[in-house]
Amino acid sequence: MYKRKRIVIALGGNALGNTLPEQMQAVKTTAKALCDLIEEGHQVVVVHGNGPQVGMINNAMAALSREDANQPNTPLSVCVAMSQAYIGYDLQNALREELRKRGFMRTPVVTVVTQVRVDENDPAFQNPSKPIGHFMTREQAEHAEKAYGYVMKEDAGRGYRRVVASPKPVEIVEQDAINSLVDANKIVICCGGGGIPVTLQGDHLKGASAVIDKDFASCLLAKELDADMLIILTAVEKVAVNFGKENEKWLDEMTVEEAQKYVDEGQFAPGSMLPKVQAAMDFASSKEGRSAMITLLEKAKDGIQGKTGTKIHI
Repeated sequence: MYKRKRIVIALGGNALGNTLPEQMQAVKTTAKALCDLIEEGHQVVVVHGNGPQVGMINNAMAALSREDANQPNTPLSVCVAMSQAYIGYDLQNALREELRKRGFMRTPVVTVVTQVRVDENDPAFQNPSKPIGHFMTREQAEHAEKAYGYVMKEDAGRGYRRVVASPKPVEIVEQDAINSLVDANKIVICCGGGGIPVTLQGDHLKGASAVIDKDFASCLLAKELDADMLIILTAVEKVAVNFGKENEKWLDEMTVEEAQKYVDEGQFAPGSMLPKVQAAMDFASSKEGRSAMITLLEKAKDGIQGKTGTKIHI
């Protein structure tokens, strides 16, 4: 019997484009794929990346502080908040428009500006490795280190870039509000860019110079929502082992045990497919009956129907 599902969908960067005009165009395609699932009766919760967008905002804010000595540098956590709002704005409108084209006149779509708590003692803070922002000369990098306390690293001969920590998410601060909205059958966009990274200091939530992986944040969200399925949409239709080699093999499914074996073999690239597979494994193994899917944006509906994608299960 066909079962409608509560699904958390993690959108990859290809769903949003790299510039404002690209994003406005890209979200129309993204909305069609999401509305295919909504039209099937599934309850959809959306998480998105923000790589190009938060970099653009960070660069713009840094340029402003260089031009005006009275403008303090904008913390990365604030840049993430800005990116959540403006990506959410475009996604909300695209979803609303697409749903109305399909005859859904009540289209309650909402973006929740979401804070995600990380542990200030997470070892990732001792080894910042996630590059953000534009390339700099050695002189500019030294100035950024002194003026703003940035950690700068040379990037493969192309110049210097700021690097920040990528700690694991431990709590979604607005989880109760998200639960209420989803339970009331609203279409919720949340945890954008992995969430605004914060640490708890007494009763105060303090922004952290960090980037949370959106796939790990999506996994935590899916578990807290008691979702049936986590779908991670990326630029490939299926997960492959021996990727790019003569014996390359595309996978229709993996058990968590099989996926762990591939991870141990180093089959998946860090910062690319590895966190997606790890998040999928975490969710699929968290409760009986849960599964995860990694596939292409345009193939989300086919993936749920078992026609394509890589399914991860116990």
